[in-house]
Amino acid sequence: MATCTGVPCGRVHAFSFPFFQVMGSMVRFSFVRAWGVALLGASLMLGAASAMADTSRIAVADQFGLGSLLWNVVKDQKLIEKHGKAAGVDIAVEWKRLSGGAAMNEAVLSGSIDVGTGGVPPLLTLWDRTRGRQEVKAISAIVSTPHYLVTNQPRIRSLDDFSDADRIAVPAVNVSIQARLLQMAAAKQHGQAQFNRYDALTVALPHADATSVLLAGGNAVVGSFAGEPFTTLALRNPSVHKVISSYEILGGPHTVNLIWATSRFREREPKAYRAVLAALAEAQTFVQADPQAAADVFLRQGDSSLPREQVLALIQNPETRYTLVPENTFPFARFMHQVGAIKHLPASWKDYFFEEAYALGGS
Repeated sequence: MATCTGVPCGRVHAFSFPFFQVMGSMVRFSFVRAWGVALLGASLMLGAASAMADTSRIAVADQFGLGSLLWNVVKDQKLIEKHGKAAGVDIAVEWKRLSGGAAMNEAVLSGSIDVGTGGVPPLLTLWDRTRGRQEVKAISAIVSTPHYLVTNQPRIRSLDDFSDADRIAVPAVNVSIQARLLQMAAAKQHGQAQFNRYDALTVALPHADATSVLLAGGNAVVGSFAGEPFTTLALRNPSVHKVISSYEILGGPHTVNLIWATSRFREREPKAYRAVLAALAEAQTFVQADPQAAADVFLRQGDSSLPREQVLALIQNPETRYTLVPENTFPFARFMHQVGAIKHLPASWKDYFFEEAYALGGS
């Protein structure tokens, strides 16, 4: 997972990346994607010098868990500020931590944050709603990793074992990636007409709260659909076991979290926008090169009670990739359009990403 990002000083939407086209004919696609991240960042760092320092204030929101590890590194090492200075702008960053796609989308629309973080479905919802207005799009992905539905009930071994009285915790009902994954699983098992078969079982709870309730026992919440480190925290209890993973539902790896912003932010704050992208690219390189140091960063910034060795093992999990490259995002768009959750069917993943991500490759 290499990184860094690059753009000249002008308007960000006018960039092109001929180097990647040349590389595509010389090396394998996967190699091109890796170099694409690195060269994108290098160009950002070197091409944005300015004789006079400007000032900028931006608000960035991350989420709980290892899905925000790249943000943890960016915050810990003040990488947005670093790349802003390289571009001649002093950037003051306000950090917020929100739970769930619904809260993130509200914050972006209200203007209380400039850059949001969350799953693919919340981004698609906002992209669909803001076409022709705020024009919200993704800047990049930040992690591909499996999410697991776990339960504290021995009788539950499959989704259909949940009764009408059972409840499954997700960050946001109908909006979060976990809620959409349950719908996709229902459509896969029972036909598209029954895509909402499990909707009535879901309740909105932040991952940390859902894990605590699950471990406390009882019948208030018997399932939790979450990522790391919450899955590992829950599974430390011998009464908790896995039911299904998101990779099983999607048929392979997929982006879990990405970051997004309005077109207005990208156009009015081009240096800050490029600094954000360059910061994430450097964070990706950092995590790849030194997982031990990345684990220490997460323990400082991520509010986790897991032992360091367990955090390190999760970061090094071969099923998890801390990458800016979007992976398997389009199946969410296609499904959400099929069930009427979004009105517009994108032609490809590029429709809901800003142009700077095109050079990375994606799906």
